[in-house]
Amino acid sequence: MKHLEDIVMVVAPLSAAILIIFIIAKYNYLAKKAIIDKGGDPSSRNKYRYLDVGCIVISIGVGLAISSLISTLSLPPKTLNLLTYATLLVFGGIGLVLAHFIRNKFENK
Repeated sequence: MKHLEDIVMVVAPLSAAILIIFIIAKYNYLAKKAIIDKGGDPSSRNKYRYLDVGCIVISIGVGLAISSLISTLSLPPKTLNLLTYATLLVFGGIGLVLAHFIRNKFENK
């Protein structure tokens, strides 16, 4: 029975990853097809994709740095855990908003 558990522990995450990749690929295909059907250019959709990713990664990095500074404070462990996750979420959201405003600024030029 232990051998079966080992197989399931390997197969389940791999099949979940393959399923997620398939769903994302199908969504991208359908989105591009809809854009082409409406007469648009599908390449303009991903023009600022790396800007979004860059802003999010940089802001999460800043959030990690600030949460590591917060962890040096003498606070109860539950409060430290809450502040760590809250800092990451807040700075991730700030990165999304920042990317949105930068993208709008470039698109309006």
